[in-house]
Amino acid sequence: MNNQTRLPRAAITGLGVYLPSKILTNQELAKIVDTSDDWIVQRTGIRERRIAAPEETTLSMAIEASKQALASARLGADQLDLVICATLIPEHTFPSTACLTQDAIGATKAGAFDLEAACAGFVYALSVARAYIVSGMAKNILVIGSETMSRVIDWQDRSTCVLFGDGAGAAVIQAAQEGDTAMGEIESVVLMSDGAKACHLMIPAGGSKMPASEQTVRDRQHFIKMNGPEVFKGAVRGMADAFHQVLKSTNLQLEDVDLMVAHQANARIIEGVRSRLDLPTSKVYQNLQRYGNTSGASIPIALYDAVREDVLKEGMRVAVAGFGGGFAWGAAVIKWGKVTV
Repeated sequence: MNNQTRLPRAAITGLGVYLPSKILTNQELAKIVDTSDDWIVQRTGIRERRIAAPEETTLSMAIEASKQALASARLGADQLDLVICATLIPEHTFPSTACLTQDAIGATKAGAFDLEAACAGFVYALSVARAYIVSGMAKNILVIGSETMSRVIDWQDRSTCVLFGDGAGAAVIQAAQEGDTAMGEIESVVLMSDGAKACHLMIPAGGSKMPASEQTVRDRQHFIKMNGPEVFKGAVRGMADAFHQVLKSTNLQLEDVDLMVAHQANARIIEGVRSRLDLPTSKVYQNLQRYGNTSGASIPIALYDAVREDVLKEGMRVAVAGFGGGFAWGAAVIKWGKVTV
């Protein structure tokens, strides 16, 4: 393929985050549910998480993360062609959180829609953004992961309430100019799913099958229900396999990866993926100890922190993977460019 017919490249050029100021520590959790700091740390690696204030919502956090990402990319909102919000806790059933964000930030020329793939949402949204850019349908896209997980947590269930936190992360994806190596590239993305496992991680009520009623509220069916052992096995196997597949699709080897950023769900899951891949611990980034599992927001928040901490640098190759309810999972490999946060 010559330069005249070469497809556009899609690159991450800006990152932004928003995290609520309220910090809920393990010690504080132990006062409201039968648990302890040692129990939580040993089983999850999480020490604290952020909890949204009553006035903070999926939308308000998405707006702030988006503004920061646009500033990081030095791009005006009116230059955006598309806004995608990955979330399982939207502002409303409809309209989409992406549409409300589009209006709030002044993205007057952009289309907008939500995407729901639970904790794999950001990787799924990244794949859509890349496809739009590579096909020539868009040049500037904003991808957001925003979640208020605390609104769907059963605070009487210690197996789930210790895991999750609130937050938002956003990334600007742009068409890279020919010869502009500083912009990096989203080199490949793979997506997978297994709906047969849906029962192991879900919110049963609130949809068309089980509409909200006095009974569903009384039975606590609007909270996350999780079969921990099945999710653990699926996440380790799924993310490790996705890493292998995405590298194979780009003719890369594991040794070509400089950093692995897996969905920040549980330290044991991340270690299971690392062990399955036989990666050195020095190549694995983790920040869940500060934020817990922020679902679709976890990967952009982790990328932001890795850049801020000078762990992820221009020219490095980073592999990311997400896994969530559905089951849905996927991975992407990115040649990192010049991103300032």
